[in-house]
Amino acid sequence: MKALTLSVLLLSTALSGAYVAPVQAEQGLVQKAKADNRQQKKQDKDRERSFEMTEEKLSGIKAELKAKIEHEQNRTDELAKLFSDNEDKLARLEENLRLETGSLGELFGVVRQVAKEIEPNVEESVTAIDANRYSSFVDTIIEARTLPSMPELTGLWLSLSEQIDASARFSSVEVPVVALNGEVNNEKAFRVGAFALVGDQGYLNWDSVRERAVLYSNQPNLVPTASAFQSILSDSGANQAQVWEVDPSRGVILSQRELNPTLQDRLEAAGVVGKVILGLLAIGLLIALYRGLALAIAQVKIRQQLKIPDHIGNNPLGRILSVYNKENNRTVEALELRLLEAVVDEQTHLEKGLSMLKLFAALAPMLGLLGTVTGMIETFQVITLFGNGDPKVMAGGISMALMTTVLGLVAAMPLLLAHNILSTQAENIRNILEKQGIGLVAQQAERDDQIEVFSKGAQLQETPA
Repeated sequence: MKALTLSVLLLSTALSGAYVAPVQAEQGLVQKAKADNRQQKKQDKDRERSFEMTEEKLSGIKAELKAKIEHEQNRTDELAKLFSDNEDKLARLEENLRLETGSLGELFGVVRQVAKEIEPNVEESVTAIDANRYSSFVDTIIEARTLPSMPELTGLWLSLSEQIDASARFSSVEVPVVALNGEVNNEKAFRVGAFALVGDQGYLNWDSVRERAVLYSNQPNLVPTASAFQSILSDSGANQAQVWEVDPSRGVILSQRELNPTLQDRLEAAGVVGKVILGLLAIGLLIALYRGLALAIAQVKIRQQLKIPDHIGNNPLGRILSVYNKENNRTVEALELRLLEAVVDEQTHLEKGLSMLKLFAALAPMLGLLGTVTGMIETFQVITLFGNGDPKVMAGGISMALMTTVLGLVAAMPLLLAHNILSTQAENIRNILEKQGIGLVAQQAERDDQIEVFSKGAQLQETPA
């Protein structure tokens, strides 16, 4: 019994020892879980507290924004009301201004028109060199969008007075002048009212933008100079009367005169073909002059030979007569052939050079046509490169085309006329030679007939009855 009790006790002790470790481990996990739960609750409370603070902060910001929106809305309403009131007030003021100004608007328009009319005189005319002290008032009135003030109106009146006074004065000025080599030198010039600016070499073109003067390339015949004006202003030339050509259009006519090309410019525009045509014309005229003198001298000598037929000279008719004197013992047929040969030789000598004139007269228009075609080809090439919007780009080719045609016709007409005149003179001389030759042949034939009649008569007298 005791043994059984002891075994039971041992067994219970062993069993209790076996379950102690798991129970302790479970208790440790429970405590750890509780601690984690407490920590989690603490964190949740902190988060809730943070969320509550953030919500309160956002609620405050929302309230501030609502207050600002309400304030801005009230301000917007106030500004809209103020804008509407200002529009009404502005409309009433504009109406009052229109009623109060009355004809001042028309006056402003007239003032601006006058200012625009005198602006070219103030800014671009030669009077701007030494008479533009009030040009700023003119520019201000032109650019203004409101009624001009009294000082501006006074400045406009002073500017008008200044221009009127300058247009009636002859004054000496010093202006920069562009020389032919491109250098700019200050030279003394004279301003003739508002019409012209005269330098040492003639009229000057005033460039108001660059504020310098350029000499007109094409001056009139009676052109004044600064030295001539200086002599007139001095005591030595006070009583001298001078006549000059003045451009009343204030440089427009002189500018247009520059655009008119001179004869040299036209010849240069014709190019190489034009020079060849002029060379042919010169050679042809020399040939015509030489042959004309030769034919005129021949005609004079022939007239003298006709007056004195017995005195045989060195001329076409004299050579025909010398051939007759040498060959008068031949038969009529042989003499006629010899005289015809001499006439042909003289005709060849008389017509020498006329074929060359005829060739030049026919060649000149053909060369002109060649220059025309060449110029048009050049014009089309320029059009291909630059288009046809600017006529100045095509001016060179067109000028060459037209000038060569003109030169060809100009060269052909005198050459044809000279050829016709010289051919007529040669034909007249040839007719005289043929007429005289026929007369000599007829005289020889009559002489032979008389000799034959005399010989037949002698034979009849010698025959017995």
